[in-house]
Amino acid sequence: MTAPVFVVDVVPAGPEFVLDGSEGRHAVSVKRLRPGEDVVLTDGCGHWSEGVVKAAEGKDRLVVAELHEVHEEPEPTPRITVVQALPKGDRGELAVETMTETGVDEIVPWSASRCITQWKGDRGLKALAKWRTTAREAGKQSRRVRFPQVADAMTTRQVAALLTTADFAAVLHEDRAHPSEPLATAELPASGSIVLVVGPEGGVSPEELEVFAQAGARAYRLGRSVLRTSTAGTAATALLLGRTGRWS
Repeated sequence: MTAPVFVVDVVPAGPEFVLDGSEGRHAVSVKRLRPGEDVVLTDGCGHWSEGVVKAAEGKDRLVVAELHEVHEEPEPTPRITVVQALPKGDRGELAVETMTETGVDEIVPWSASRCITQWKGDRGLKALAKWRTTAREAGKQSRRVRFPQVADAMTTRQVAALLTTADFAAVLHEDRAHPSEPLATAELPASGSIVLVVGPEGGVSPEELEVFAQAGARAYRLGRSVLRTSTAGTAATALLLGRTGRWS
């Protein structure tokens, strides 16, 4: 197994660094790391350094040594963004968690017309903060050093503007009355950006489909079964990562 990942504001170049605060507490009291074990320190933006535990002090201080070089993981290509309609309850955090573990690069919360959940005022800010915290924790758990960005919530018009900038734009939509193509055989770009829209449980409305079509996004389907909104983005991301060679 690869070394556990901990987040720092600035990745130290060495020779030693003291990891304290909540990250130090997690390393010492939860992970119970001991001298000689390997760790990775990252800023979550692609910069990282590998070191060795020198000492664990108290309940929240980990002394890391042998930090000789700061590495930078290059930006992945093609870059995959998932526009995620707001699910009910905690299914939003589930979607963020599994998409992060799979390898998505950006997640955009979307207030679709058929969403039961709507982010407004303080409630919306708290929900967004939960999504961002979930992405950070899932990024650490999956040993990533470049965590996905979680954007501010967008309206349908804002999502359409985002779709116009993509090299490949798709809306996951399965409806006998609306033509769609299999995502598994879509022609994908070798580089650039891919933006995928995942609708709510009630589906993407005809009006939204029309707006997205005008922005260059066609309708695609994953397979015979219909996935829930909290799992469709993860399944589609996995398919795209495999087909673009990012999982090779």
